[in-house]
Amino acid sequence: MNSLSEKIFNINSIEDFSEICMSLFDFQMEKNPIYSAYAKIILKAKSPKNINEIPFLPIEFFKTEQIICTGQKTEQIFLSSGTTGNQSKHLISDLEIYKKSFRKSFDEFYGNISEYCILSLLPNYREREGSSLIYMVDDFIKNSQHPKSGFYMNNYKGISSTLEELEKTGQKTILIGVSYALLDLANQFPQNLKQTIIMETGGTKGVRKEMIKEELHKILKNAFSLKKIHSEYGMTELLSQSYSEGDNIFKSPSWKKILIRDVNDPLTIIGNDKTGGINIIDLSNIYSCPFIATQDLGKTFDDGSFSVLGRFDNSDVRGCNLLIQ
Repeated sequence: MNSLSEKIFNINSIEDFSEICMSLFDFQMEKNPIYSAYAKIILKAKSPKNINEIPFLPIEFFKTEQIICTGQKTEQIFLSSGTTGNQSKHLISDLEIYKKSFRKSFDEFYGNISEYCILSLLPNYREREGSSLIYMVDDFIKNSQHPKSGFYMNNYKGISSTLEELEKTGQKTILIGVSYALLDLANQFPQNLKQTIIMETGGTKGVRKEMIKEELHKILKNAFSLKKIHSEYGMTELLSQSYSEGDNIFKSPSWKKILIRDVNDPLTIIGNDKTGGINIIDLSNIYSCPFIATQDLGKTFDDGSFSVLGRFDNSDVRGCNLLIQ
């Protein structure tokens, strides 16, 4: 699979994606006992002819099953937020694949990490074990190599002073924050930002009443005199992120694809500009499961971008996707 992992991060066409996707499906059917058992029930002895016919594993399986390919050792376990016993567990057999995924994604969307100062306001993630988001942001902070990069927990005055200092020197900065912490910063220490990107990851559970993303972004834009608020869309069960530069329009790296399923017929993939359940193909999930049916609602567009529009009513509210659009 080493040669396949190299190909995954060098996809440059739809044909490349489809070919690798079907190869990875075959690998999953051979090596992943949980996915294979589920897919066989869905397929009923048929073979998928294209990526739209591949079965997508319901994300809830990550709460109850060990989703990992046979023969793979577990190097790390990432845990979703939520109460103990009700958390998703993502068994990671190769952390280097995760690092390559989020590093290459960041570089694709934002450029060289060394050009930025990375500030983090993720107190609830920082306070618990096993957060894949914290793992990623910690790597960003270290690789930025900027002396002011770091986690600021609940130190709103400190991060506000740091932002002022960075703005004065013209330093490109990314502030990655959970929504309630960014709201607290906006309420307590508003300021004009010209060199700073604010990137929200969602998250108000147990701290604030849920707020629609549009309202959150409006408050943050007004407080910091910004035209756009960026967003990160990821989850414990994935190894790849999608990013939005505003207006709830997300784009994904070349090895990740969003498909929309019919809410009334979950085995049917529908076209663009139609609201349905979000299915994700994350080819970097080589050794866990690359084909996941989430509990998020959304729609895709002709250029490959997508919007997140909410969650199914009966799904658990959790993690990085608490904001309803």
